[in-house]
Amino acid sequence: MSDQSDDYVYDETTGEWRPASEIAAEAAKAAEVRDASGNLLTDGDSVVLIKDLKVKGAGQTLKQGTVIRSIRLTNNPEEIDCRHDAIKGLVLRTEFVRKR
Repeated sequence: MSDQSDDYVYDETTGEWRPASEIAAEAAKAAEVRDASGNLLTDGDSVVLIKDLKVKGAGQTLKQGTVIRSIRLTNNPEEIDCRHDAIKGLVLRTEFVRKR
């Protein structure tokens, strides 16, 4: 019988064989998405802009305090995918939002 603690995986960044559970724990920690205040964000959360943002290609500015509802997390922990009434397919950086 194989135990999870007995499985080792080659880590290409360090060049070492490491326990699979250790690598899985690091991946889970890296996948955490946090807002500008350090709050943990999840799919479906509402966020508030903390700065005026000029939207490229849309020709408009999203004002500070604008509420963005039902966000979606992306593969990049520094970006979230969201919708606004006037702008579809909007991607915001987490450094400019605060969880509501």
